Amino acid sequence: MSTTTPVRPAPEDAHEAPPSAGGRRGPGGAVGGGLFDPGQLLRSLPDALRKLDPRVMVKSPVMFVVEVGSVVTTGLAIADPGDWFGWVITAWLWLTVLFANLAEAVAEGRGKAQADTLRRARTDAVARRLTGGAEGGSGTGSGSGAAPGDGAEETVAGTELRVGDLVVCEAGDIVPGDGDVVEGVASVDESAITGESAPVVRESGGDRSAVTGGTKVLSDRIVVRITTRPGETFIDRMISLVEGAARQKTPNEIALNILLASLTVIFLMAVVTLQPFAVYAGAEQSLVVLAALLVCLIPTTIGALLSAIGIAGMDRLVQRNVLATSGRAVEAAGDVSTLLLDKTGTITLGNRRAAAFVPVRGATAAETADAAQLSSLADETPEGRSVVVLAKEEYGLRERHQGELEHAEWVPFTAQTRMSGVDLDGVKVRKGAAGSVIAWVTERGGTVAEDARALAEEIAEAGGTPLLVAREDADGARVLGVIHLKDVVKDGMRERFTELRGMGIRTVMITGDNPLTAKAIAQEAGVDDFLAEATPEDKMALIKREQSGGRLVAMTGDGTNDAPALAQADVGVAMNTGTSAAKEAGNMVDLDSDPTKLIEIVEIGKQLLITRGALTTFSIANDVAKYFAIIPAMFAVAYPGLDTLNIMRLASPESAILSAVIFNALVIVALVPLALRGVRYRPSSADRLLRRNLAVYGLGGLVAPFVGIKLIDLLITLIPGVG
Repeated sequence: MSTTTPVRPAPEDAHEAPPSAGGRRGPGGAVGGGLFDPGQLLRSLPDALRKLDPRVMVKSPVMFVVEVGSVVTTGLAIADPGDWFGWVITAWLWLTVLFANLAEAVAEGRGKAQADTLRRARTDAVARRLTGGAEGGSGTGSGSGAAPGDGAEETVAGTELRVGDLVVCEAGDIVPGDGDVVEGVASVDESAITGESAPVVRESGGDRSAVTGGTKVLSDRIVVRITTRPGETFIDRMISLVEGAARQKTPNEIALNILLASLTVIFLMAVVTLQPFAVYAGAEQSLVVLAALLVCLIPTTIGALLSAIGIAGMDRLVQRNVLATSGRAVEAAGDVSTLLLDKTGTITLGNRRAAAFVPVRGATAAETADAAQLSSLADETPEGRSVVVLAKEEYGLRERHQGELEHAEWVPFTAQTRMSGVDLDGVKVRKGAAGSVIAWVTERGGTVAEDARALAEEIAEAGGTPLLVAREDADGARVLGVIHLKDVVKDGMRERFTELRGMGIRTVMITGDNPLTAKAIAQEAGVDDFLAEATPEDKMALIKREQSGGRLVAMTGDGTNDAPALAQADVGVAMNTGTSAAKEAGNMVDLDSDPTKLIEIVEIGKQLLITRGALTTFSIANDVAKYFAIIPAMFAVAYPGLDTLNIMRLASPESAILSAVIFNALVIVALVPLALRGVRYRPSSADRLLRRNLAVYGLGGLVAPFVGIKLIDLLITLIPGVG
């Protein structure tokens, strides 16, 4: 319902937009550097060297085995200084470990760069704590019935604040801690958090009440109830998370680690038992060769990149201003099969717009448009503005000058009358709910066209909002027509939902509208289902029903009433503008407060899973090819028939083994950009993704070693004394 009471527009409508596609902005405006930024590599090198600590390496069984092999070959090389082959193998084994650590360190370093930006934003602010009505720290906020803003003030350090304290913030003040606005409205600079330079509005009593410690109040006065203890603020948690300190291995990552460890043990047993057979055949192998064989056969490629893939997945979210509280949430996003999306602001633009003026019998569209425009001139809501614009564009009606409206008496909208309008020069115009306007006309003995109610119901069934327009003049009161307000579906939403459907994801629109309106919007947007007149209990019931069928559910929310559903959902994305309860309940926070970003989050989660699967496939296929390089070279002297397996026609046993070890190290470096950037995601079904992975990364993993090892062998043969 439009109103005629001027409303101060919310600045965030204009600027709280998601980052542009492909943007690299993160918290605090941090921008990710290139994948091989020399400065980043140099800063990451000390971390990579520190990770050589066996206590750190043991967390990755595959690379721990490589490190042990490097130590063994180092000892053997020292014992036989003249063995060039042992020294070269040792050097490349250590490089293999270092490259693996460097991949992880670079991924972590990108997060640390963002954390440094956040640290600069964190300040030890001085707080103006209320001591009268607040009963400092009681958590009740207003003590014995006093208003939140009542009471004396005392100046304390921000570190002394406790949960429940009330603090006053005015223009120029730094918000001393996370909290909710309980009194007033103010413009706040949140650029330290979101990277957006334009201010946002925070006010009490709504879903835009949360403020973050370290942000700056630019205007007016607000009273904030503190909701977190010092050291546990949102910025503190962000710093911890983007640095990777709080990143725990996800269930899928743990399962893959167990698989890799099992393969490592199997190949270790195979290599250990290989030596007795070699001795029996008269082709005893050195420990250096056996170590090289083991390193080349175990899945070192995915073992080296596994951690970097997980860190990079969270980093991609941070670059889009989404903070995930755990890697588990990112993975869950990739496995989501049901998306719950709010209608307003997510599927639709959120501001209803005038779409048409529909006259009743006996009236004209021009009459209806003229009356509708006149009654909306003082209406500063988006709906009211759209009525004025539509009348001007469609019917050429100009806006009245201030002089023409000098004697106008504006009638504001109230919940009781459910109407608004204007009295001007003996003419009264009203617009509002159908029942209210018809009652107003009837009270004045006016005429109501027979089709007035039918037109209103027809618009409602089509998903619109009908506002009747009536006019009273010397000829009496009568209904002129209906304004059709339409909640406009965002461009491209139907296509996005079609893509999600192709990925096997079911979309459900949640709205407080009546079922008729909800059904019309759902059909226009192309969602699979809808939940009308939704209550918090209805949302919870829907989520539990979906989960009972084995499906993972994702949803967005910003209000306290969304908190239970956000906590129940497998992926709960809370808006940063929302209440503290919503942000605590969800496992992700969108700093841009853009509900449509949930679709991007799902795509990032799927990209993480696809990247991990693709590189695992590539790594295992690699090992098969390296087998054909090393095994024939080891036993060709004892069993000349094995030379037929030397399909790459490698120059010598030493060259074959050395080429395989060098390739094994270099392929890790070559795949680091892919691990950090992620495999490009294309919406498709699971079986199509599997076929693509096998065709591209499985076949590529088989072919690449044959080509790479042969090229390295050719280069080695050019070195005097080696070929």
